[in-house]
Amino acid sequence: MRLLVTNSKPYNEKGFTLIELLVVLAVIGVLAGVILTSISSARSKTRDAKRKRDMTEVRTALELYAASNGGAYPSTGGIASWRGTCPTYGSYGTTGSGGYIPDLAPTHIPVLPQDPKPSAGACYLYTSNGVDYKFLSYLTIENNCPPLTNSFGFYDPARSASTCSAGFYTPNASAW
Repeated sequence: MRLLVTNSKPYNEKGFTLIELLVVLAVIGVLAGVILTSISSARSKTRDAKRKRDMTEVRTALELYAASNGGAYPSTGGIASWRGTCPTYGSYGTTGSGGYIPDLAPTHIPVLPQDPKPSAGACYLYTSNGVDYKFLSYLTIENNCPPLTNSFGFYDPARSASTCSAGFYTPNASAW
């Protein structure tokens, strides 16, 4: 006896199986993860490049200040008096005598830069006794950290081995 089945659909009906859909979703997920990681890395490198530009601009402005003030740098009242834009170091402003580098902006630089990704204890810091200075990107370097080396272009010999800090300074201020 033969059984005839009527209205049966052929097995090769067009469409995707659940397994095929899951495989495609897994591949898309992996690709999205790789792309997001690459974008995150590129963003952190861009922020580090901005920090380096900011530090170089401020160093130039400090030298212009010293050239027009008899070789003296803007003083913070001594080497222990660090000033910065983050709350840990007083949340100083970016211009005039209230700026984290007193009286540098707007005369020698339009406005003092701020870190592109500030946080509570990480920011740009400055200290000076009037004769020497140190300007740091304190705890903010995102790549090659730690330790930083001079190949990064700027670094802080007193902190680079243990923190993500880099900066410019006069020779006598290297150990501060």
